Amino acid sequence: MGVPENIDALLVKFDITQETLARIAGVAPSSVSGWRNGAVPRMSAITKICDALGVTRDDIMSDQFGLAAREHGHIPAGAMPVVPSSATVPLLTLGRVHAGSLTDEEEIEHRVEVPVSICAAHPRAFALEVEGNCMDRVIPEGSHVLVDPDRQPANGSIAVVETEDYRAVMRRWYRGSTKLMLSADSFEDYEDMIFGMDDGPVRVIGTVVWFQAAGEMG
Repeated sequence: MGVPENIDALLVKFDITQETLARIAGVAPSSVSGWRNGAVPRMSAITKICDALGVTRDDIMSDQFGLAAREHGHIPAGAMPVVPSSATVPLLTLGRVHAGSLTDEEEIEHRVEVPVSICAAHPRAFALEVEGNCMDRVIPEGSHVLVDPDRQPANGSIAVVETEDYRAVMRRWYRGSTKLMLSADSFEDYEDMIFGMDDGPVRVIGTVVWFQAAGEMG
């Protein structure tokens, strides 16, 4: 038993339709249909379901300790749930980030493993693969960075932003009273990007909250 059976058990237990569950989770009904056919729900959707229905992540995600197993009496006596050490988040490209927001799991082609505690703290976060060496003192090229779109950057933090020419860049963020400076942190020389009040808008895509170097990927 796994996610499909747990989702089916959830619908039966709470006497709700697939469409109602989609509204609770903030996704399209087609996403719920995908879960019932083996797709993996996003952490943000799981969190919304858990909060609304009073269930746990294991109820939805666990094979052995999920809602389906419990409803059908398949949990061994005295057994304890195994807390997963990692979860997955969607791996996007910068082009897809500035072209629009991700809404359905069907759009996700690749996923990246991230510590489950990090996923829980940043439920709407997504991963990007780093291209270029403008931040290589801190984050090597080829790394995966986890970006939280709900966290506004503080001075000195690493932000992913989109400039007026629709170019997405990753830099250290420094905002003053009249200017914004995006600064590289590299072994090579890069000019700071400075924006004044009269310059075009800079859109914050999110703040980097975790990364994994390419050499550490499995």
